[in-house]
Amino acid sequence: MNIVYKYFAVFVLGFLAVYSLTPLIIKLALKWNFVDNPCARKVHKTAVPLMGGISVFIGFLFLVIIVIALNLHALNIRLIGYLAGAFVILVVGIIDDRNGMQPIPKMIGQLAACLLFIYSSDMWHVLGPTWLSVTVILLWMIGLMNAFNFLDNMDGVLAGMSGILGLGFYAISYLSKTPEIAHLTSIIGLMSMTFAGCVLGFLPYNFNPAKIFLGDAGSMFIGYFLSTMGLLSGNLMSQSKDNHIWFLIPVLLLSFAIFDITLVSYTRRRDGRRISQGGKDHSTHRIGNATGSTKVTAVFVYLINIILVLATILVLQMNSTLLLVSSTCLFAIVFFFLGKKLDQIPVVIPHNQLKITPKQENK
Repeated sequence: MNIVYKYFAVFVLGFLAVYSLTPLIIKLALKWNFVDNPCARKVHKTAVPLMGGISVFIGFLFLVIIVIALNLHALNIRLIGYLAGAFVILVVGIIDDRNGMQPIPKMIGQLAACLLFIYSSDMWHVLGPTWLSVTVILLWMIGLMNAFNFLDNMDGVLAGMSGILGLGFYAISYLSKTPEIAHLTSIIGLMSMTFAGCVLGFLPYNFNPAKIFLGDAGSMFIGYFLSTMGLLSGNLMSQSKDNHIWFLIPVLLLSFAIFDITLVSYTRRRDGRRISQGGKDHSTHRIGNATGSTKVTAVFVYLINIILVLATILVLQMNSTLLLVSSTCLFAIVFFFLGKKLDQIPVVIPHNQLKITPKQENK
């Protein structure tokens, strides 16, 4: 089968697999009472099934093994380690969804998934010395897993934008293909199209009004996938162009997620609130308060990420490091001013996020 048709085939199969599987997952979640109950810091008003991440992961795992591993003869320590890391982060998310987890055990689980990826992909020296490479990779992966976990706060937002970003990584693999790295770019491209098909197959059930949520299992798996695709794509491009500056490509592509977690972290720290405690003060909540519509907010976020994908494609087509750096700086400036505007939009601060004064602490 021509490789172009394989890309299209895995996308369609991923979409159909998750679209068909999700109704069963919804029934199981309701039967097992695996639901997300409403509370002050959440938008939904009724209990919603909370096993969407399992549906996405099953579809992704099945297609990666059947289509990619067997068809391209790529079932080796690299792919096994990659999938093992994804499974670890899924399990951590399931436990967190079911019973809740304190930040430290959750961080240990994320760290384990990261180390599995680093070991299996042999990225110990990707940025030079081991200590520097491992430190940057851990900060990147754990930061993005939490960033996408934070962004899973409104119906359809994360599923839709992650599908768009998955297509973006396919575009990177396609445009960076050379005869020397054709096999690796094909694997990255097929995995990206599989992932995009799976999350977009889940989207019809997650778009407002949502029938099922991704949960921490789904959002952290999405963060794991996109952060690792960023590292793999950046590494391939930096090697093919012999310039580490091309690691900015995934930074540019994933900059909206970086923007959101930066905005939330800054405003909560500034206002004396805990960064790790959930709330209704994300960029999406602020956009939703301004537009008055969850659907419009989701579409607005989709458009931002489509623009980021198109900008990334343009940079790759022009093959210009100057354009890469200037585009990354330009979007950083745009997000800075967007953050200032969004910070002016009133948000509801739940009681558990209110700043505790010294007088209150003494009572």
